[in-house]
Amino acid sequence: MTEASAAPATPLLPGLRRLLRPLVRLLIRRGITFPLLAELLRELYVEVARNDLPADPRARTDSRISLATGIHRKEIRRQRISDPPAGTEPEMLGMSSHIIARWLGLPPWRGEDGAPLPLPRGGAVSFDALVASVTRDVRPRAVLDEWLSQGVVRLDAEDRVVLAAAAYLPQPGSAAQWHYFARNLHDHLAAATANVTAAQAPPFLDRSVHYDALTPAQAAQLSALARQAAERLLLDVNRAALALLDAPAEGAAAAPTRRVNLGVYLFDEDDAPGADRS
Repeated sequence: MTEASAAPATPLLPGLRRLLRPLVRLLIRRGITFPLLAELLRELYVEVARNDLPADPRARTDSRISLATGIHRKEIRRQRISDPPAGTEPEMLGMSSHIIARWLGLPPWRGEDGAPLPLPRGGAVSFDALVASVTRDVRPRAVLDEWLSQGVVRLDAEDRVVLAAAAYLPQPGSAAQWHYFARNLHDHLAAATANVTAAQAPPFLDRSVHYDALTPAQAAQLSALARQAAERLLLDVNRAALALLDAPAEGAAAAPTRRVNLGVYLFDEDDAPGADRS
């Protein structure tokens, strides 16, 4: 009996095929072959089993991991001495997103209508002061040059710095874009996984509004409405988060170890009768 034929009967498998299809399509387009993916999955199976088995380290034996993963103990022993390196955040990524978050979310960088203000290069309320409110390790001119090259900002007729987007949008194909791709999909999948395995109420928000059988005009109108609503939501949450961080701590503050990631997505496509909806 092959491993494939011995696979447990579970409603997860059909869903897994649909879940992985866009990723496999991307891997093929990017030249990631099946042997490369198989090697990555083999290492990841062992890593996850090692970390997620019972907390008692004595239970994390090679035999226990082999039984849970179906991977030979010889391979598990090899991986014990060659763990993959931890991922790193691209240079300037966190700083850039933080600067833009303050520009969008806090006075005096935004106007009464909530829109980010055009900023002069120098002065008390300026682009230089905005950058300095986040970091003094990088010169404001270096940030400005980088953002101008990426189209994040532009200079107006008065030589003021104008934010060109309502969020930090990395250049297509850049390390920053791939970082957000992995982080956001990881967090969405982690939330959904926690919800379907929860014994009681789902711990995370994971909901969507979905309609099919729409005309192209109806779909375009709904997509535009969704984009506007999503941008308002993200801006509101960003402003609330900045207000919390800038507020003085009360009492004995707990260690800042937790993170929150609120994401939104919008997808539409032609769904002809009989078409593969995945």
